[in-house]
Amino acid sequence: MLARFFSAWERRLVAVDSNRIVRPFDWGLDWIGAPSNTGQDPAQLLDEWTNAALANADWFQPPPCREYTFEDNQLSFPSALETPHVENNTVHARFFPATPATARRRATLVLPQWNADAGGHVGLCQLLARVGISALRLSLPYHDARMPPELERADYIVSSNIGRTLQVNRQAVLDARRAIAWLKTQGYDHIGILGTSLGSCLAALTAAHEPLVRAAALNHISPYFADVVWEGLSTAHVRAGLDEAIDLEHLRRLWLPISPQPYIDRLGNTKILLVYARYDLSFPVHLSLSLIDEFEAAGITHQVSVLPCGHYTTGKAPFKWMDGYILVQFLRRNL
Repeated sequence: MLARFFSAWERRLVAVDSNRIVRPFDWGLDWIGAPSNTGQDPAQLLDEWTNAALANADWFQPPPCREYTFEDNQLSFPSALETPHVENNTVHARFFPATPATARRRATLVLPQWNADAGGHVGLCQLLARVGISALRLSLPYHDARMPPELERADYIVSSNIGRTLQVNRQAVLDARRAIAWLKTQGYDHIGILGTSLGSCLAALTAAHEPLVRAAALNHISPYFADVVWEGLSTAHVRAGLDEAIDLEHLRRLWLPISPQPYIDRLGNTKILLVYARYDLSFPVHLSLSLIDEFEAAGITHQVSVLPCGHYTTGKAPFKWMDGYILVQFLRRNL
């Protein structure tokens, strides 16, 4: 009965957004620097490129950045990956200093969900600041101030363009690592990361590659990027653009470099919180349980919390308060 109740509620919340567009399938070879007119099989080119990305230890390593601008608690800096859209090439973040300041220099980088506007997760950042943890809220690529005028939604970070989705999610991790580097220059030596939904995937990738991250709170989880897009309620329009052009097994393989699963063994020295929602239709529960199994099989210590709601209903009272309490308490204990 509860499952039917939350399923109906989730579907009503998804239907509020009427501007979802089914975009055509594209291999996105231009986004990986591969010419499209060589006569080579584009699928094979992408297979080779993703295999090389997985084998490249520096694929998520940004060059050092010295061009940070900070004024009125607003941080901006150039992205480490340049895209064709000038708006997207400057990273924006909002800083919430701990009040009152504490002797222990703790900070958390916060990565909101897909299509979050500039106000997304601000309340959570304010709560972190009130308990003595400074928060830096990062705008993801193609979100709010980084969105070009032709978009109404952040379609270019998750879409049926295979190469673009790879590179823009890679860009998000590079941006996150530059933001963490800035926190380090400000004297923070206990640094965590918190991500929700798409932000959770990006937080996992960042934590796996950034040694400064001590604790990672991952809110809505899956081992594979492709499976969430393929099965999730909120990405049904993206799946519609993929259908008949590629199957799930191939998509999973191509999007493996932006999936948490290949990097789980790199998280052994990080405190990990895994949060999933019992009635989630966007991050299906069997995927969340699969990621938990991966952590257990790898012998990596982790904490699991289960929310008694769905994906979109996590943002509704009283579930948003439960979720916020779980996330903040974890970071208080582990930073």
